[in-house]
Amino acid sequence: MTAEIDRSPALLSAALSVSVAAISAGTTAFTSSVGLAVGGAGFVLVAAAVVRGSRRAVTLGATALLVGALAGGLTTALAHLLLPGVIAAVLAWDFGEQAINVGEQLGREADTAQLEATHAAASTVVGVGGGGLGYAIYLGSSGGQPVTALVFLLVAVVVLTSALRN
Repeated sequence: MTAEIDRSPALLSAALSVSVAAISAGTTAFTSSVGLAVGGAGFVLVAAAVVRGSRRAVTLGATALLVGALAGGLTTALAHLLLPGVIAAVLAWDFGEQAINVGEQLGREADTAQLEATHAAASTVVGVGGGGLGYAIYLGSSGGQPVTALVFLLVAVVVLTSALRN
């Protein structure tokens, strides 16, 4: 008789996803109350999603975190407050997807700590690098207007997401 494999999301990646979702919602709190409300809802969705193993809820939660961070960007001219929220929102989505993938493919009981830590480190380097590039473009742009920052940050997020999907 064989034991049933637990296909729940992997614990390390799930914990990392919830942690960076909290960072995203927390940094958004410094920019606006609307951003905090949307980001808080995103945090709750991501946390519930990695417990249940729902890809759709991870995506919706990370999208809410991103929208919350961008809403905060509309009310502040300080891009350095916007960047951590945007980067953490993308990482929350990536780590949540990784938790679900590892759980489905290898099972929760498999020793996947090194695999998950390597993925998290690589994603973080790509995220911070993409955010740094977006911030450098913001600093180099004329006028330093918040709308310009949002456009370049959205481009950076799209490039970062594309890089993470491949």
